[in-house]
Amino acid sequence: MELHRTAIPDVLVLEPKVFGDARGFFLESFNARAFEAATGFAPQFVQDNHSRSARGVLRGLHYQILQPQGKLVRVVSGAVFDVAVDLRRSSPSFGRWVGAELSAENNRQMWIPPGFAHGFVVLTESADFLYKTTDYYAPEHERCLLWNDPSVGVAWPLPVEPLLSAKDRKGSLLDVCEVYD
Repeated sequence: MELHRTAIPDVLVLEPKVFGDARGFFLESFNARAFEAATGFAPQFVQDNHSRSARGVLRGLHYQILQPQGKLVRVVSGAVFDVAVDLRRSSPSFGRWVGAELSAENNRQMWIPPGFAHGFVVLTESADFLYKTTDYYAPEHERCLLWNDPSVGVAWPLPVEPLLSAKDRKGSLLDVCEVYD
């Protein structure tokens, strides 16, 4: 596994080793020992999720205030632009964001630790997005940072207006949303 640090050191992009030949390919999508050796973290994942979205769908920026989730995310079909926003008030990168393209072609994964809002926009006709979480989904604790908050300034690669859920259209601005200490 190859590790790439982002502009926010706690958010990591990981590239698994891919073994391919004329028949296809093989990769380990997760190995606890290799993950800990590469990152220094030993998260315990409790839930796996799979979403499929069409081109232009933007999901996020989601987080759970009382049951924060670390997420290891990847794309197995299509491509997305994946984003993490630091919501830890005590962090030097509070309110800053990082993003990376994740695709079935590049096999990259992103580690988003607890304390971050997370979202993505689909860049291809459709995308299948998988993620492992370190805590269970708790809808009563779910919050949403507005995807286009100008104080955060995520540079989404959007040729047209994104397709959003009603919940995501009503996200909160950073200066009024609940954040972590």
